Amino acid sequence: MKAMISTLSLALSLALAGPALAADKAKEAPAQSAKPTAADADAFVAAAEKDLFDYTVESSQVNWVNATYITEDTDAMAARINAVGTEKAVKYALEAAKYATVPGLSADTRRKLDILRNGLVLPAPTKPGAATELNQIATNLQSQYGKGRGTLNGKEISGSDIEAEMGNLQHTPAEYAEMWTSWHDNVGKPMGKDYARMVAIANEGAKELGFADTGAMWRSGYDMPPEDFAKTTERLWQEVKPLYLALHTYVRWKLNEKYGDAVQPKTGPIRADLLGNMWAQEWGNIYPLVAPPGAGDLGYDIGDLLTEKGKGPLDMVKAGENFYSSLGMEPLPDTFWKRSQFTKPADREVICHASAWDIDNKDDIRIKMCIKVNADDFVTIHHELGHNYYQRAYKDQPLLYLNGANDGFHEAIGDFVALSITPQYLVDIGLLGADKVPSADKDIGLLLRQAMDKVAFLPFGLLIDRWRWGVFDGTIKPADYNKAWTQLRTQYQGIVPPGVRPADAFDPGAKYHIPGNTPYTRYFLARILQFQFYKAACDQAGWTGPLHRCSFYGNKEVGAKLNAMLEMGASKPWPDALEAFTGEREMSGKAMAEYFAPLKEWLDEQNKGKPSGW
Repeated sequence: MKAMISTLSLALSLALAGPALAADKAKEAPAQSAKPTAADADAFVAAAEKDLFDYTVESSQVNWVNATYITEDTDAMAARINAVGTEKAVKYALEAAKYATVPGLSADTRRKLDILRNGLVLPAPTKPGAATELNQIATNLQSQYGKGRGTLNGKEISGSDIEAEMGNLQHTPAEYAEMWTSWHDNVGKPMGKDYARMVAIANEGAKELGFADTGAMWRSGYDMPPEDFAKTTERLWQEVKPLYLALHTYVRWKLNEKYGDAVQPKTGPIRADLLGNMWAQEWGNIYPLVAPPGAGDLGYDIGDLLTEKGKGPLDMVKAGENFYSSLGMEPLPDTFWKRSQFTKPADREVICHASAWDIDNKDDIRIKMCIKVNADDFVTIHHELGHNYYQRAYKDQPLLYLNGANDGFHEAIGDFVALSITPQYLVDIGLLGADKVPSADKDIGLLLRQAMDKVAFLPFGLLIDRWRWGVFDGTIKPADYNKAWTQLRTQYQGIVPPGVRPADAFDPGAKYHIPGNTPYTRYFLARILQFQFYKAACDQAGWTGPLHRCSFYGNKEVGAKLNAMLEMGASKPWPDALEAFTGEREMSGKAMAEYFAPLKEWLDEQNKGKPSGW
């Protein structure tokens, strides 16, 4: 998952309350006397926005320096400024909760109060010691994950290495099982008791903020009641489930042909460790095992085309800018070119993970990458710039609205633009000759390769938070954490562990976003929304061919409508933003189904006579 760094997120998305909170609250408590009024709420919001605006600029500058110049000193500076942000987020969330039921609030003030109240991921209660304990547990869980090790052929192997080896097709089923089991046992199992304690503390904090539990707080950030949001995500899943089932059936059969009945039966769930990914969340690594003969060979490679044309990293970024300029958007500011990190410096340590930054809430937008001349980075540049153009579009909004319409929008913008990198687009920008455009007989292989990541991810993207919602509301008890996890993975993904799991296992902890306490439904929404945005753009461009062949490059009507949505930021409920661009007020999986319709038809043909489901 690529990252988007907004100044607001640095202040409000920090997970935990710092140790100073209890003392601060003790000092503030006597000042609360008369019942607050709507005018008081307005004044509070105005003061919070001014304070956070000033803070986020400094915070962004410090974190940028830390990410692009890693030393012990910059680590310490970043830790200090981020601790200040945590304290501010806690302070303003608790204060906003006091105004939530004040009569006569304007719609604008109510919306901003909700944003502040939902700004924490793990809220600590104000009782003495709670914030410190919550911080310690959460920090320890992340540290345990970071230090995690598995084994391969009995030898210890690091997290990054074991992840790569899970995608190495040269290993045997026994080696996959060893890596999967050792990672889940070594990393996940020790976390179970601490995780349960963390949940209990966070739930106390959520109740102080006026929520039923932490999961309900997470689901409250979508302009609808928490229970309605859960129903919405389930509806979206049902719309794309037939596509996933067809893919699952086909892949299971291919794995059976590869490994035999004793390893992967022709019926039932798929063994999780055989799908090329530690979490079976994306299956692209095993594409060579399932690809139809001759499919997917485009006859060209974007990286090779760039090299042949003598293009370097800056040329690739210029190409990305040109895409957005072709839609009628203003060129990137000079500061973008002077201050971004495009390539890895030779003289210092930096974070190379691609990300897009908004430093000053206005015009100082940047990307941070270590660009290599290849196809992946060409696509990633188009994606990251999507974040930057979104950030710049909403720059005139108040501080609390400097964000996407919901947390799935920001990722979806970059993703849907990247979908437009079609062969015709490459022709249009002079990278590919018109006579080199692949014929339609290549489409199935290309769509299958894309589905192995985008479609395969869908149930995983949904079940992570499904499990946490049950944990937070108490329907999943600590003694059943692992049992429920395995059941949900079987129910949604149709996968099972490579062997029987012990009763005290804690397999959820083997996925970073669980000990890292990162809400995950946003990624599911982004996978759905990107296709909805893409179809809307193609319809506006008058495209009449197969959806997956569409590029809206050069269409200023699309650009104008897109920018109208982007300018709204988080100022309106997300259905308003969605409608501004797509004409629809509901998120829908139908566009994704249409995009992959040729593949679905092909899969159904391949799956005839084969068992479906599990």
